[in-house]
Amino acid sequence: MKIGILTGEYPPMQGGVGDFTMRLGETLANLGHEVHVITGIGPSLASDGSTGITVHRSIEGWKWGCWQTALSLAQTLHLDVLNVQYQVAAYQMHPAIHFVPARSDRPPVAVTFHDLKVPYLFPKAGPVRWWIVRLLARRAEQVIVTNREDYLRLEPELSSRKLHLIPIGSNIPVAPPPSYDRDAERARWGIGPDDFLLGYFGFLNRSKGGEELIRALAHLVERGVPAHLLMVGGRVGSSDPTNRTYAAQVERLIADLGVSSRVHWTGYASPELVSAGLLATDVCVLPYRDGVSFRRGTLHACLAHGRAIVTTRPMIDLPEARDGETMLLVTPADPVALADGVARVAGDPALRARLEVGAARLASEFTWERIARQTAVLFGRMV
Repeated sequence: MKIGILTGEYPPMQGGVGDFTMRLGETLANLGHEVHVITGIGPSLASDGSTGITVHRSIEGWKWGCWQTALSLAQTLHLDVLNVQYQVAAYQMHPAIHFVPARSDRPPVAVTFHDLKVPYLFPKAGPVRWWIVRLLARRAEQVIVTNREDYLRLEPELSSRKLHLIPIGSNIPVAPPPSYDRDAERARWGIGPDDFLLGYFGFLNRSKGGEELIRALAHLVERGVPAHLLMVGGRVGSSDPTNRTYAAQVERLIADLGVSSRVHWTGYASPELVSAGLLATDVCVLPYRDGVSFRRGTLHACLAHGRAIVTTRPMIDLPEARDGETMLLVTPADPVALADGVARVAGDPALRARLEVGAARLASEFTWERIARQTAVLFGRMV
């Protein structure tokens, strides 16, 4: 098949949707499909085209007119299907992407919803914002959601023949640099053999509980736990401007609580160095305010690296999130409960080992080949 993938975010832009698109495209290409990524004008990667993907940096902006450019290119390329990767922040919060043209000269469109957040329209737009998200889902020939929460929300709107749950996987392969040594990696950040290293991966965003994480670290230090925190990866990403304000707020809290010497930042790093940082940690702490969800690429990265994970209870029942087996679950937005959970892992080597094994086993259910094959089967039905 000739598969087009339309995305508002793509490397070298920093962001999970762009990384997802690249990993999915590479795997589809490895399965024998011809893959074209259509994205915004901007800097390219030296690897553009070297992974089996042809990247077209053609969209001047994600405002009115973006569809005309995308569909013109789709027609020139004779695409069999066009897959829209939807996350509203990646499209600059503009509503244009929601209005899929109802035209006979376009390929069938499948929309992958990475979340169901609504765009900005005008003050007090209210229900109208959710209406255009529903419009996008209804105008597409097929809809993919990445997690059970979003499936349940869209289920009343769409038929079971149109709505599909296909998960995401880890954007970070378990592939540290060839010379990787865990003790040396920890020493690079000033972590001693008796220190307990917490890891956090992902951009600082209000929904991810950065403040609770820092307060939990301060609680652990007050209790005498030799805790340090490694903040792995970039701080804010390229798409969501609100991240910068929140990151500054978290940095002020670090200073106010006197834990600056215990917080270490890798900064934006290559996948190899991110992998090295994750492998150096003793526990990954992911205090999502809206509860753990398999739509989170940061969760998948920690699972893939076989880390013991302390995270927050999901908003709905997730059978895979088995407390004390695949991850340790605590109450959202509660720094004391978060600190208690980390302290349990620090003081119980058997629990930590069980969580590591459980995480690695769970990660095997989210491989890119499985994800790409499920996606290709769906696209094949659309042709």
